[in-house]
Amino acid sequence: MPGRHRTPRRLSRLVAVPATAGAVLIAATVAVAGGSDAVTGTPSAAADTVDRPSNRSFKPAKPSPLPNTTTTTPPAPPPPPAPPAAEPEEEAPPPAQPANTVRLAHGGTATLVPKEVVDGVLPVPDGVREAAWWGAPLDAANGATVFAGHVNWRGATGPFAELWQAKVGDLVTVVDKDGGVHQFRVRQLVTVHKNDLPSRAQELFGQDGPHRLALVTCGGRWVGGSDGYEENRVVIADRA
Repeated sequence: MPGRHRTPRRLSRLVAVPATAGAVLIAATVAVAGGSDAVTGTPSAAADTVDRPSNRSFKPAKPSPLPNTTTTTPPAPPPPPAPPAAEPEEEAPPPAQPANTVRLAHGGTATLVPKEVVDGVLPVPDGVREAAWWGAPLDAANGATVFAGHVNWRGATGPFAELWQAKVGDLVTVVDKDGGVHQFRVRQLVTVHKNDLPSRAQELFGQDGPHRLALVTCGGRWVGGSDGYEENRVVIADRA
């Protein structure tokens, strides 16, 4: 009867190693004795020394499924609503035009003062916001209605300075003493040296031909004396 011995607790592990005929399974047994008389495990014979072929084959273990590391990105929050578009500010309407005035395209306004030609010269009021009025009535069929004003006076710029920036097609509005409104469109811009003005006076200011509005001021180079400025600016407008 065989001698009694303690049955060791055994921990087995399988190791796959390469061989010429393929992978061979080798079982290694490690015995851990409960006492001092530990038993040393003996590896089993290799496959080529056993009496019968082993019917065990190597099957690689299925890999453990990897943990799901996919990070789900939450959808981006919707953009904040756009602020409501600011309503465009309405431009304040221009002030009502007083009676007995002329208003140019960019708002320059002068009070009209009737004047008479003296020795071939039309006197211009000293007030920078006043203009001399001479010639045909506003509702005439023929002749020129002439308005003449200073470009500046005693350091102040007059509304007729705007004549130097006038353009063809600009609107000129005249309100007569009774509140009647007369509108004209600029059709001609004339810059003339004061020495040449007398020879063109009939053309520009004559009382024949179709009715027209003639606006006159000074400008150009300052020469002083009785002339003041060297040139005149004349703007001709027809009834709109």
